[in-house]
Amino acid sequence: MKQTKSSFKWRHFEPSLILLCVRWYCRYQLSYRDVEEMMHERGLDVDHSTVFRWVQRCAPEINKRIRQHLKMSGTSYRVDETYIKVGKSCKYLYRAVDKSGQTIEFMLSAKRDVSAAKRFLRS
Repeated sequence: MKQTKSSFKWRHFEPSLILLCVRWYCRYQLSYRDVEEMMHERGLDVDHSTVFRWVQRCAPEINKRIRQHLKMSGTSYRVDETYIKVGKSCKYLYRAVDKSGQTIEFMLSAKRDVSAAKRFLRS
């Protein structure tokens, strides 16, 4: 994410710190309190609700900008379909996996039908 002054206007912390916290939260599946604790160990007093607001504001923009630079997978991939319980209802999870076992993309669907699978494969 290009660090312009307008992107982080009125922010108390440095843009590099905000992006680091958002990256750690999204990449390593940490909780907001985990990120808060890690920043506290480094001498910075950041509240978990502040990290939450940063993630809500920055993560969609980072995702939009980085998608175009991700490494394309090979031509060989497999599609995996299973159902999982989300809340009180079951959902269908479609996953595209490359030959090395890395997840390329996934989709959660309420229905198991041909149109859902085709929609996933088009993406």
